[in-house]
Amino acid sequence: MRKVFSIAALVLAAGLGVGMVSARGVALFKDAANDSPKAGPSPSAAVLAQWNDIGRKLTAMAEDFPEDKYEFKPKPEQRTFAAQLLHASSSMYYFTDPAEGKKVRYPEDPKRDDLKTKAQVVAFVKRCVEDGAAEIKAKGDKGMTDLVTDPESKQETTVADLAYGLVEHSGEHYGQLVVYYRLAGLVPPESRPKK
Repeated sequence: MRKVFSIAALVLAAGLGVGMVSARGVALFKDAANDSPKAGPSPSAAVLAQWNDIGRKLTAMAEDFPEDKYEFKPKPEQRTFAAQLLHASSSMYYFTDPAEGKKVRYPEDPKRDDLKTKAQVVAFVKRCVEDGAAEIKAKGDKGMTDLVTDPESKQETTVADLAYGLVEHSGEHYGQLVVYYRLAGLVPPESRPKK
C-alpha cells in the first residue's frame, strides 16, 4: 500500500511540475497587452525573415569593407573578399531561379567582368537578396510547400527547404567573411557595439 501511495505522490508531483513548466512556457509567448498567446509567423514570413537577415548582414559587409581591401585573401589559394561575397550572394539564385522554374543564372563563382568596383558589387549583393525576397513573397504561404528540384542534388525538395538551405549556405560564407574582416584588422558590422 505504501508503494501505491508513493507512486501516486510521485505522479502527482510530476503532473504539477509539468503543469508549472507548461504555464511558464505559455507565459513566454503571451502578448503583454492582452495576455493572450502571440501568433507565430506564417511559413513564408519565417522564411523571409531568415532570408532578409542574412541578406542584411552580407549587404552591410559589402557596403562597409574598404574598397582597397576587396582583393584581400588570407591565403593565395582562397577567394578574395569580393569573390567570397559574390559567391555567397550569387548562390541565392540557386533558390530564386528554381523557385521560378528557371535554370540557375550564375555559376558557382560569377565572373567579375561587370563587378569590378565596390559600388557594382554592393548593387549585385542587394539585387540577389531582393530577388530572392520577392520570390518568397510571390510564393506566399501556400507556395512554401511547392516541390522544386534542387539544382545541386537534383532531388525534389520544398521551396521552403531550398530557401533555408541557401540561407544556411550564405550564413556559412558570412562566417568566413567575418574571419576575413578580423585578419584584415577590422571589426565586422554585426560585432560592433550598438549605438
